[in-house]
Amino acid sequence: MAFELIALGGSWGGMRALASVLGALPEQFEIPVVVAQHRAGGGQGEMLEEVLARSSKLDVVAATDKEPLLPGHVYVAPADYHLLVEPGHLALSTDAPVEFSRPSIDVLFDSAAHAYGERAVGVLLTGVNIDGAAGLARIAAAGGFTVAQDPATAEQPEMPAAAIARGAARRVLELERIGPFLAGLRPAMAGGGPG
Repeated sequence: MAFELIALGGSWGGMRALASVLGALPEQFEIPVVVAQHRAGGGQGEMLEEVLARSSKLDVVAATDKEPLLPGHVYVAPADYHLLVEPGHLALSTDAPVEFSRPSIDVLFDSAAHAYGERAVGVLLTGVNIDGAAGLARIAAAGGFTVAQDPATAEQPEMPAAAIARGAARRVLELERIGPFLAGLRPAMAGGGPG
């Protein structure tokens, strides 16, 4: 299987987890990456892109509405906006919070399942609520590839544990193994499948 999108979701402890995952992706990585990380607005929320950019060889940017998805880019949901993917581009929404969160991981994952189906990869990282578990299950049901962080390696295990309990995770990986695993995936234009 070849992939066109990777969707990452995290909450409590997610900044460190995302830095670990993104830091393992090579500079020539071609699959666009979209991120929903629970965070507050204001100055603290704006630090996320800067921290991740220091950890990643890819271009890390705050997502904007109708922005095209490009290889070698990481698009981060802005504070207080849902991030959705549509075929080839992004969309932002101020709809009501889901699981007390905006951005919501479920909203991102649902849109990835709908827009990319079997060409989507969903990864659920550390966090304290169940946001992302239902969305990861939808990616799996659409034929996409799903990964949950091993709860034993999560700063807060509830989110990945909820996805695992639902049977939504095709793979359960320790944090330090997620980035190298994703780095081995093949983009749609090159063909292939998970390593």
